[in-house]
Amino acid sequence: MKLLRNIFKLRPFRESFSYALQGLGYLVLYHRNMRVIFLSGLLAIVAGLYFQLKGIELVALCITVTMVFIAEIFNTAIELLMDMVNTQYHAMIKVIKDISAAVVLIATLNALAVGFILFAKKVF
Repeated sequence: MKLLRNIFKLRPFRESFSYALQGLGYLVLYHRNMRVIFLSGLLAIVAGLYFQLKGIELVALCITVTMVFIAEIFNTAIELLMDMVNTQYHAMIKVIKDISAAVVLIATLNALAVGFILFAKKVF
């Protein structure tokens, strides 16, 4: 019984949640791209509500916005990690950073396409 109590403690969950919020706070405070993505995503969702998108359309919009958030979060984490690994220029580290930035680019292009599909009929 004691083992089950230790497994299901809420304190580690609260701590993990707190660490995640600290990470988000760091991203928003110190990374301009994250602020731009956050505000753009918020604007897109507000626009979706304003234009009264259907439920499934709002779900698609939320998933798309979340994909861009996740891509940028991973990109930032990879860049910070690579900067810790080697502070001097290294060709492979540049490639790694470029690839992680490409993930954000692809997610953003997808978001623009989804946004166009969802909003074009409402706006024009």
